[in-house]
Amino acid sequence: MTDAFRRPLDTVARATGSPDTPQPWAELGLSTDEYERIREILGRRPTSSELAMYSVMWSEHCSYKSSKVHLSKFGDLPPQTPVGKLLAGIGENAGVIDVGQGYAVTFKVESHNHPSYVEPYQGAATGVGGIVRDILAMGARPVAVLDSLRFGPLDAPDTRRMLPGVVAGIGGYGNCLGLPTIGGEVVFDPSYAGNPLVNALCVGVMRHEQLHLATASGTGNRVILYGARTGGDGIGGVSVLASETFDEGGPAKRPSVQVGDPFMAKLLVECTLELFAADLVTGIQDLGGAGLSCATSELASAGDGGMHVDLDAVPLRDSSLAPEEILMSESQERMMAVVRPADVERFLQICATWEVDATVIGEVTDTGRLVVDWHGETVVDVPPRTVAHEGPVYERRYARPADQDALQADRAERLPRPRGGPELRDTMLRLVASPDLADRSWVTDQYDRYVRGNTVLAQPEDAGVIRIDEDTDLGVAVATDGNGRFARLDPYAGAQLALAEAYRNVAVTGARPLAVTDCLNVGSPRDPAVMWQFERITTGLADGCRALGIPVVGGNVSFYNQTGEIPIVPTPVVGVLGLLDDVTRRVPHGFHVPGSLIYLLGDTREELSGSAWAQLAHDHLGGVPPCVDLAAEQALAELLAGASRDRLVEAAHDLSDGGLAQALAESCLRHGYGASVELPDDLDPFVALFSESTARVIVAVTPSAAGRFSAECTARGVPARRIGAVGRDGRDASLDVAGQFSLPLSELRTAWATTIPAAMA
Repeated sequence: MTDAFRRPLDTVARATGSPDTPQPWAELGLSTDEYERIREILGRRPTSSELAMYSVMWSEHCSYKSSKVHLSKFGDLPPQTPVGKLLAGIGENAGVIDVGQGYAVTFKVESHNHPSYVEPYQGAATGVGGIVRDILAMGARPVAVLDSLRFGPLDAPDTRRMLPGVVAGIGGYGNCLGLPTIGGEVVFDPSYAGNPLVNALCVGVMRHEQLHLATASGTGNRVILYGARTGGDGIGGVSVLASETFDEGGPAKRPSVQVGDPFMAKLLVECTLELFAADLVTGIQDLGGAGLSCATSELASAGDGGMHVDLDAVPLRDSSLAPEEILMSESQERMMAVVRPADVERFLQICATWEVDATVIGEVTDTGRLVVDWHGETVVDVPPRTVAHEGPVYERRYARPADQDALQADRAERLPRPRGGPELRDTMLRLVASPDLADRSWVTDQYDRYVRGNTVLAQPEDAGVIRIDEDTDLGVAVATDGNGRFARLDPYAGAQLALAEAYRNVAVTGARPLAVTDCLNVGSPRDPAVMWQFERITTGLADGCRALGIPVVGGNVSFYNQTGEIPIVPTPVVGVLGLLDDVTRRVPHGFHVPGSLIYLLGDTREELSGSAWAQLAHDHLGGVPPCVDLAAEQALAELLAGASRDRLVEAAHDLSDGGLAQALAESCLRHGYGASVELPDDLDPFVALFSESTARVIVAVTPSAAGRFSAECTARGVPARRIGAVGRDGRDASLDVAGQFSLPLSELRTAWATTIPAAMA
């Protein structure tokens, strides 16, 4: 790509006078129609710098050109949360939600999938860095990170290459930045071999009046670039790399992955927050995907419409970079601010105090044009909206996959299943030791979960909980979830099941779910079957959020997740944020009070298709996923919020992958307390243990609170069965399933805890 720019300077004047000069538009990822449209917009051929800008800004990653028509469904959702209004939503760097007491919380999830395959450590690290800057650009202090990771089979050589690097990158960047990693997922499936998913979520906190937006207003205001210097790393970067398919032999071009510097990121965060506090910033944008091309065009487009930039003023790490490369570089740890002339000196002083480079590179104009000069000549002169907000929009053809009906007809309920106690015992041990259900401590112990001192719950809890006000103990809970197996069987239901699980994981802590962010990971948009999955996912998620009364406040789409012609299973990752008025009343998931009564909430049905058992025992994927009952999820969440507030529940754990068996195992192993359980006599013991029916939770309730808790369940219409009691801890602790089997916790823990460390050894 770089060689295409090694030619005499291509100015606007030269472009006007040489309309037939060949240009590398196809190499830069543009189609014939897109290139011709650029020529039509400008009334001439673009300069090479303009071509670079349009190519990255019109990429799938930056323009959402194949997904806009479907994402518009989220704009129809109610803008009100159960607490207050949505302060900023889709279209901004991140959504911002009022959480009361004058506080607002911002959160967003994004992908860094392809860069993490090319270079696992830096791909994952800069994924964290990018989402942190998105949160910072809203005016918030970043306070926590979650990660949602997916790889091929645990024992595959490429997984052993990628997993350690990705985990080290997330931990290395987040730990150095001083941010706790409080939650997330790690999933293994052959579908992700050669195309891992690395989705990162960040949460930030601010006062209402601290909200900042990406806009360049005020003619004469200065444009300041500050942070790290611009280098050759990441030229085109994620904006191009995330917009093409990985062939079996590797992509034809792989732009260099960005290189992160978490120590500079920490300085940048603190410097920016001080600039906000001093009221020196009228508009701000981080430099992530598409770098300067994005920051300049988006700020100008959302403001007064004009900006003049002198590219010679951009501090460089590599003096040999051409103007096109400077505009395309995605070097990390950079921000762009719009500052009043009278405030420039103070702005630069604060940056100097934090040892952060800052340079005035331009100013806001009223011309309606984005003009960029290099060595005294104009290399860019474009209407900024055509770059940032008026790119191509495609209504891609979509069609139900030819194999979808046969896939759904192949139900797991017909498969041979274990019978009798010994077989059920063996199945449970195999499941808890399976890669998707085994202990994640090998991963999570590399993350600092408690830095800053406000982490209330963290992995392996169902959701992470952060205190945001130390005087009132106001806090938020956040969870991410997604199940690609379910989405492959039924993308509409799969999206709602991901939403329901994240919603439930937030609810079991006692929090009230408020808002949603999402990262929709699928294959190529040029494949009608993939676009059918995507259309079904967006419709399902929009309908689900409408039913639950919560908005989608932002997110990300990641296309081209496939190797050759084989796409990943569609994987909508859903993040849900909830509010806890008092984090001292949060509910953990582990049993810890002996003698507490165990209740199973919700209805259990024979729902095994797409389940962990079907995958492990039979390598089977077929049938239809569990039924979605969002009204039941809502009633369950309201019950759990009230039970937390009134301190009726000692522990609560959702039922999802692995069903009741996995939930009991994790609840016992969390603190080493055993349990005695009697399965409902109207259910097949196998179904009772391994069904993955939704809207279900197990809770531990002290005997003194049992009557009141049961009354609350009845009042809210939540089915509740008392199925057992928490036992003792210590060497002899066990999980006893009456009439079926007994499992010493020592044996259970050995099976659960050794799988991932053994694979990574």
